[in-house]
Amino acid sequence: MDRRDFLYRSGKLSLGALVGVSVPFAQFMPKGLLPVALAQTNDLLAIPGKKGLVVLNDRPVNAETPAHLLDDKVTPAERMFVRNNGLPPVLTNDRVSNWTLKISGESCLNPKEFSLHELKQMFPAYTYQLQLECGGNGRSEFYPPASGNQWTTGAIGCANWTGVRLKDVLEYCGIDSSAVYVGYYGSDTHLSGDTNKVPISRGVPIDKALEDQTLIAWALNGADIPLLHGFPLRLVCGGWPASASGKWLKEIVVRDRVHDGPKMGGKSYRVPCDPVAPGESVEDERMCIIESMPIKSLITYPKTGLTLPIEKPLEIRGHAWAGDKSVREVLVSIDFGKSWINSELMAPINRLAWQHWKTNLTFSQKGYFEIWARAIDEFGISQPMVVPGWNPKGYLNNATHRIALLVS
Repeated sequence: MDRRDFLYRSGKLSLGALVGVSVPFAQFMPKGLLPVALAQTNDLLAIPGKKGLVVLNDRPVNAETPAHLLDDKVTPAERMFVRNNGLPPVLTNDRVSNWTLKISGESCLNPKEFSLHELKQMFPAYTYQLQLECGGNGRSEFYPPASGNQWTTGAIGCANWTGVRLKDVLEYCGIDSSAVYVGYYGSDTHLSGDTNKVPISRGVPIDKALEDQTLIAWALNGADIPLLHGFPLRLVCGGWPASASGKWLKEIVVRDRVHDGPKMGGKSYRVPCDPVAPGESVEDERMCIIESMPIKSLITYPKTGLTLPIEKPLEIRGHAWAGDKSVREVLVSIDFGKSWINSELMAPINRLAWQHWKTNLTFSQKGYFEIWARAIDEFGISQPMVVPGWNPKGYLNNATHRIALLVS
């Protein structure tokens, strides 16, 4: 915080004085919440094949997409966030043409190895629009701060993925009744450069693996998957942390136990099984694996910083998603959550795709406004208006998304 932030949070400076203009509904602004207009960043670095992403780390490469660049109903490859744990493999034409996928594990009855050509010829191909979100999306808002990439809202995308159903391949190889989990291994390299170390090997329960929408994919939006997203082959498990969707896929193991690869234990992609106090030390045995992602929404138009003439209608739009569940409604507020306006919500194009929403607003007063979006899932579970339960690694922040504009 700078001095002005401190004075505002301590109650010695009004919200209007902080932002420099009048603030209708200022009395409803939750105490201590920093205005959106003062919490933006424009730090950009270039990544080949990407446009406008904010780079959070360059070893490994991790980058998020500003919310206003996620306005497309289907996320283009150039706007898809990047999350890596290791270094992408160096791929030659020969290595790609000889790429194979091995199916094995204690609960695989007939272990087999498939070439890319065999996968495409032996099994029917499917295309689904699937949401992939980093488990740490929103980490930057937790306090005390959590270690890891400081994602804001942009570690989410929903693209068209094409491939074969994982369940078709597993059933072809035979699944023993002892199967409880499926894990993956990719061809990425550990950051140390040690080829004997695996940077990440996660997985999902067998029921999730056998869903129709869980794919072994080779195409993103009708083209080869870009290298940063797992070319030539990756796993896609929509609705769960994107870390469960292994890239540069080389092996799938059918396990008779919970998969125990790197990033499956400790505090990786785990949250406290029961609520804890912010900053509390939590033993590993009290941590539970993250499964379905929580209800969430995003405002993709307009972006923060818009100046709007008074009484001019404005369309607000965005997306909402709820992991394995569907979204029931999306509400919008312009008075810091004092009242809420229902939006028009579209059905998902298929299960595990995000849903688009929009509404029209008119502002009858001049000044600084924030627009808040809050989604509610099919079971009535709502996004919270503040950052939810603190956890050591800063996962699962699904607080309402906020943007700011000026009415003149």
